[in-house]
Amino acid sequence: MLERVDSPADVKRLSRIEIDTLAREIRELLVQTCANNGGHLAPNLGVVELTLALHRVLRLPEDRVVWDVSHQSYVHKILTGRRDRFATIRKGGGLSGFSMRAESPYDSFGAGHASTSVSAALGMARARDLQGGFETIVAVLGDGALTGGLAYEALNNAGELKSNFIVVLNDNQMSIAPNVGSIASYLSMLRSNPLSGFTRETGKSVLRRIPFGATAKRAIEAAEMAAMHFGADKTAVIFEELGFRYLGPFDGHNYDALVDALQTAKALDRPVLLHAITTKGKGYAPAEVDSRTFHGVGAFEARDGTVAKKSGAPPSYSEVFGNALVALAQRDPRVIGITAAMPDGTQLAKLAARFPERYFDVGIAEAHAVCFAAGAATRGLRPVCAIYSTFLQRAYDQIVHDVCVQNLPVIFALDRAGLVGDDGPTHMGLYDIAYLRALPNMTLMAPRGADEMLPMLQYALTCDGPVAIRYPRGSVPARDMGSVAPIVRGRADVLRRHCGVAVLAYGAATDIALGAYEAIAATGTSPLPTIVNARFAKPLDEALLLELADDHAYLITLEEHALAGGFGSAVLEFASDRGLGLRVERIGVPDLLVQHDSTDKQRARFGLSVDAVAARILALSSDARTPVGRP
Repeated sequence: MLERVDSPADVKRLSRIEIDTLAREIRELLVQTCANNGGHLAPNLGVVELTLALHRVLRLPEDRVVWDVSHQSYVHKILTGRRDRFATIRKGGGLSGFSMRAESPYDSFGAGHASTSVSAALGMARARDLQGGFETIVAVLGDGALTGGLAYEALNNAGELKSNFIVVLNDNQMSIAPNVGSIASYLSMLRSNPLSGFTRETGKSVLRRIPFGATAKRAIEAAEMAAMHFGADKTAVIFEELGFRYLGPFDGHNYDALVDALQTAKALDRPVLLHAITTKGKGYAPAEVDSRTFHGVGAFEARDGTVAKKSGAPPSYSEVFGNALVALAQRDPRVIGITAAMPDGTQLAKLAARFPERYFDVGIAEAHAVCFAAGAATRGLRPVCAIYSTFLQRAYDQIVHDVCVQNLPVIFALDRAGLVGDDGPTHMGLYDIAYLRALPNMTLMAPRGADEMLPMLQYALTCDGPVAIRYPRGSVPARDMGSVAPIVRGRADVLRRHCGVAVLAYGAATDIALGAYEAIAATGTSPLPTIVNARFAKPLDEALLLELADDHAYLITLEEHALAGGFGSAVLEFASDRGLGLRVERIGVPDLLVQHDSTDKQRARFGLSVDAVAARILALSSDARTPVGRP
């Protein structure tokens, strides 16, 4: 069947039996491709029938589907002319693992973060109304996204605007980990108390065709609302009072029921919320049993789901952080850990296991996480917010107003800071230095490897104001960097001291700098460069910079961050303001969106490799003249 489907029009031509065959073949393709490439397997296995039903009922691409997060859009890609390229997904130059408007006219909205689909779909629906259009707009919203405030802002506004569009609630009871909070409990009640919305709407459609039917229909709707408030069906009252007609819950793997429900929803002249219950990982036993592992998984053995593990590999920065936080929590009862639905990725699950009463998963709600932390800090606790760099962007107002303005001792552990490889531009952690460096009271640090993580966290606990510690995705360096000097505010660590050219590396880039040093030393080339582990991006080690100006002509800054506003910019600003005469060359990511590829290839592209840095040091060393020296 797959070979016969290159567009939604092809799906419409298939018989009912052929649809079942197609669903099976899609699942086989998903498993095999993700086994080779890695990817978001379990979420896509769970939406096969839902996606087929959408393609059957809608007129794509004239109609619009907006996928929340969009990591579950693989099936949609397969059915919209991208099947032949599906083997390239998440590979350099291949298909994105998320929806991208530039990739296909069937991708109506790009996404990568949660809780956005209802807002975007409502905007499209209102634009359609203003332009006199008739297309159907559908937002596919995961139940995990309902832990994010943006979804409620949109639902609230939709009830006021009353534009006709459909929200499909894909309810699989999971984000990555199980969903948390009262909304998860609320949806559980809906699952156990179905309202048979389809039957109700069918009955009312009959009433419209008989005398006095419209009056009877209004009376039934009034009675329904009263029942929701005071009777057995009161569980759906939230959606109904927000202005939506609630339909469901439906079996999200029953293709026929989904097609009927979508056709009913299309016929209604108001916002509709269609509740579909799905199983994450459906159809592949390993993913059904362990959907957390198979939510976003690396390469694995398709036959039995065995995930390859590298024996003897260094631990990840996240693992080192998780262990360090538990160690600090054992010593200091003020320490609490906060995550925004990422207990496994941030390794806060370690804290949850050891100190469950001091662990808080607030759901996909980064803004709330930061404000919650600020409130806890006013009462003497020492909150540690472990949030991916790209997701902390969602809480910028709270960082500014609630933490920095009040100078509260909140620690931000910025995981996945830097290049993140195959997840693409929405997940790159390339802006945190810039968006935090401008804020008064904020201290910025980055460990060079495993040995500095615990000391930096210990130091952060002594600070009276906010501290951010950034670290990348992946394993800590295996290179021996020598002993760890004490962490002193604003003081860098000089690892190798020479003259002429100095390399100031921030965080994990220190390993690249040392690798370049060793490569040059192995050739017997002289003079060798000075290598500095900067440690702090704010405050800078200004005394060291003044000292380097005496016997160095060039400074090279290394960072896995956007060049605009980053660590190198801070060094360049200081050198310019003080008139040091040093020539500063910054190596980092230029002003562009970094597309998905392996992290090694991404780093090589921007000169963040041992060979590239060594070559640049040698070129500058041969050109170095007598330094101007500081005034």
